[in-house]
Amino acid sequence: MAMSALGIDTSSSASFRVKPTDLASAISTDPQDEFPSVFATSGLVTILKITSVRVLKPYLEPGQLSVGVTVDVSHTAPTPGDALVTAEATYKAKEGKRFVFDVLASNEGARFGVAVHKRAVVDAQRLLVGAKKRVADSPSQSA
Repeated sequence: MAMSALGIDTSSSASFRVKPTDLASAISTDPQDEFPSVFATSGLVTILKITSVRVLKPYLEPGQLSVGVTVDVSHTAPTPGDALVTAEATYKAKEGKRFVFDVLASNEGARFGVAVHKRAVVDAQRLLVGAKKRVADSPSQSA
């Protein structure tokens, strides 16, 4: 299926139960760092990305994948461990090579996250080759 078949307002959702490793308190094991035992913003970003990827995936050609370019997220309320979290991504626009998604996240109580996420479709092999080249060409690699 070609990307041109992707229609505005195409959406996808994903749900999961918050595990101890998804909590902000699990981010750092250094005693000087103190984070609350609630769903981490990094976990919110992860589920926002997953739902956006799922919108694009059926439209990708073999050898293509989508990569995140930007995430503008508001994490507006805490979510406790073991809560059910659901995110829904809706395709809203194409800006050049970027696909723009509105993403909403909710728990069993109410909405707690809102984001605009942009993704680009790339050749998977070219991406990996470019990533390896960047590391190989890095000044820290030659020291």
